Amino acid sequence: MTLAGRHARPRAILFDWDNTLVDTWPTIVECYHDTFTMLGVAPWTADEVRARAHGSLRDVFPTLFGERAGEAEKVFYETFHRIHLERLQPLPGADDLLARCRDLGCYVAVVSNKVGDNLRTELAHLGWQRWISRAVGARDCLRDKPAPDPILRALDGTGIAPDETVWMVGDTPADLKCAHAAGCLPVLVGGPEALSEMFLRHPPGLRARNCHELAALL
Repeated sequence: MTLAGRHARPRAILFDWDNTLVDTWPTIVECYHDTFTMLGVAPWTADEVRARAHGSLRDVFPTLFGERAGEAEKVFYETFHRIHLERLQPLPGADDLLARCRDLGCYVAVVSNKVGDNLRTELAHLGWQRWISRAVGARDCLRDKPAPDPILRALDGTGIAPDETVWMVGDTPADLKCAHAAGCLPVLVGGPEALSEMFLRHPPGLRARNCHELAALL
């Protein structure tokens, strides 16, 4: 999809974090592997993690592990804190995309299902505060994505109301559902070539294959 004549240029762009601006799949896969293994459960493959690991842990782990959800979360974060900063890598073109948003005068924030304190630690590690005004993560609100609460928190105090000039950019169905729930324009970056039923339940208004292509739509 393209911008041509269909969508106004955005006043605000809200980005997902993991695998939208930064490549964190290797970290996520290892954290899930260690968690399943320590709890005596057959671990997911890397492809299964990519397909299923979309919600915040406080929403996902009770379903996966029941009464052992707290234990599972402890194991997950032991691995996470050991490896996440050393492996953190921007996706190709992410720096240029954020600089382009700044040059256009867009308000830029991050809305993620990564725990807020961990999200802001990674943001500071990359030095991206010069582009990103606010970072809202899991547990910063009463509900996490796909509920609209994190989007509303990201816009609070800006004078910008959710509408088609507010783009919610992400790579998972949870990002699209969150955008629809808040009344923003859902923008899918990356994702499968052919959209599955899960994506089509809350379809994107715009699509881009990567950060370079998204920057060209602005």
